Amino acid sequence: MSEGRSHEIVAGFMPLLDSAILVAAKEKGFAATEGIDLTLVRETSWANIRDRMAVGHFQAAHMLAPMPIAANLGLTPLAAKTIAPLALGLGGNAITVSNALWARLVEHGAKADLDPAAAGRALRGVITARDDARDATLRFAVVHPFSGHNYELRYWLAACGIDPERDVEIVFVPPPLMADALASGTIDGYCVGEPWSTAAPKAGLGRIVTVKAALWRSSPEKVLGVAANWAEREPEALAALLRAMCRSAQWCASPQNHRELAEILAGRAFIDRPAEWMLHGLSGALDIGGGEIMRAEDFFVPFAKAATFPWKSHALWFYSQMVRWGQVAHTLGNAAIARETYRPDIYRSALKPLGVALPAANAKVEGALVAPTPVGSAGASLTLGPDGFFDGALFDPDKLGAYIEAQRR
Repeated sequence: MSEGRSHEIVAGFMPLLDSAILVAAKEKGFAATEGIDLTLVRETSWANIRDRMAVGHFQAAHMLAPMPIAANLGLTPLAAKTIAPLALGLGGNAITVSNALWARLVEHGAKADLDPAAAGRALRGVITARDDARDATLRFAVVHPFSGHNYELRYWLAACGIDPERDVEIVFVPPPLMADALASGTIDGYCVGEPWSTAAPKAGLGRIVTVKAALWRSSPEKVLGVAANWAEREPEALAALLRAMCRSAQWCASPQNHRELAEILAGRAFIDRPAEWMLHGLSGALDIGGGEIMRAEDFFVPFAKAATFPWKSHALWFYSQMVRWGQVAHTLGNAAIARETYRPDIYRSALKPLGVALPAANAKVEGALVAPTPVGSAGASLTLGPDGFFDGALFDPDKLGAYIEAQRR
């Protein structure tokens, strides 16, 4: 057990596969080993997570990766300064459409191969045909305005020649309600984290058309959001929590632990859905619908490839999309706030005693690695990549202004 006094920490989470590292830290005893009395509180919406962090109910939380940035930019109600000293893995979400929309996509050339470019071309064809017929605008759901889902869905649409502001409608629905919204006909498709992508195919309601790991490979999905004032008051507690989370991520990454992890997550206190649903996301062997199982490489990566490292380039890409879609003005001050929200310095300091791989850089060019590539690190050796966006674009955080300007519509 970690030396010194014990630390009481209350953390919020949403019922999603990528809460796994936080859940396993509690359930497998990694937090207790670090002297942490960790209480987990399941929430029903990201807004509740945000608000309970702001009023001090939680010291830390499972958070959408852009949420701490939005809070620090003052874009959310009850905004309170939040830092992200650790990521909760790479990948883990997908885009699912109704059976009716899938049938139309097939008519326009879509195939059951998870290829985002082909699916996007087909969707553009469907939208054009619907416009000619004066059919209702297609409606897609994401989980929150400040979510990777929102930005990745918009990025995919725009890169495929579809205007997310004009050609479709984007609405907000909590993750557990996505499949029900699809069943009711309220929405035509959605982008969400597992196991709620799997929910529609399992119920015969829809098809997975592409995945985050194909849209932006090796990209972040959730982070550990931490109240900045608590982190300043309790640096030892935070360091202990990060060590527990790191050990948990290693355990979650091992295929031999996936069955046990799936059964833990399936419990009523956590996701409360069948363990088999969790295994699809953990293994990458996705039930895409219609009785088809397809493997998505690197669908959810809990530990390898510096999956828990809070890259500042990730923070700045999310910021670039906030600017692109009119959520915030681009200024040097705002960019600095986004950059400083992610805290690799705290990550390194906390995890150095464990001897794990610690990237030497704080940021990287997103999309530059086309193959697995050894990179400079302290501790264990580190291999990153392949990474990048499906359309071949690069994001260089040192050229942030030029990237934002190039995306202006």
